[in-house]
Amino acid sequence: MHEAFEKIMRLSLVARRELPWRYILPTGILALLGFLVIELWLEIAEGEARQLDRAILLLFRRSGDFGSLIGPAWLEQTMVDITTLGSATMLTLLTIASAGLMAVRGTYRVSAILIGAIASGSILVAMFKDFLERPRPGLVHHLVNETSMSFPSGHAANSAIVYLTIAVLFVRFERHFATKLFVLAMAASIVLAIGVSRVALGVHWPSDVLAGWMLGTGWACFWAIIVKLPIARIPEVLPADPGDAATERHSS
Repeated sequence: MHEAFEKIMRLSLVARRELPWRYILPTGILALLGFLVIELWLEIAEGEARQLDRAILLLFRRSGDFGSLIGPAWLEQTMVDITTLGSATMLTLLTIASAGLMAVRGTYRVSAILIGAIASGSILVAMFKDFLERPRPGLVHHLVNETSMSFPSGHAANSAIVYLTIAVLFVRFERHFATKLFVLAMAASIVLAIGVSRVALGVHWPSDVLAGWMLGTGWACFWAIIVKLPIARIPEVLPADPGDAATERHSS
């Protein structure tokens, strides 16, 4: 009886130490972002966000010439290049490469979780678009061709899902804090740049991009919770590359 009581107390201490950071914080962020996405759509539906959307969108265009992007001539091509980082082709290739790397390293469960997170996230974004059916901006000339609905921004949401989920899985294995911080910062910077490019190119309202960022970040937080659950059984560090061991044996 005494041993059982001590075991329960040890488990309770572990839960109190790990639960706030491992589960409650990501869950809280997920709930908050979900609430904000709903609130943002209600504001849009009521027309409250229209003036701010228009004002920000026009900041990227020359005064009196809504068909030209403000700034130097090379900026438009730069925006096109940046927005390509959030295209379906680029995100699919990145997902395949990352999942393949995990599989080669022997972490098949991580590879499956990565594919499941990104595939389900892209489906969720497409469902939102089809259900809400917000038209794309007609205020300025579109500098790239798009045919789908506008809310939320698929580039902003899917890039957040892909880059942030990959970053979350990477920092799961990385021990060096500065490296973790750098990877997360780079992933967030790419996601932010892609979202800004969508507004600059005139194919999304700023509120579309904001909703995409929140939706994608929330989905990444959801999978951050999943990878911490005991059922996931993800190792704390990547197993050694089998090729490394073979090279060491050969050299010795």
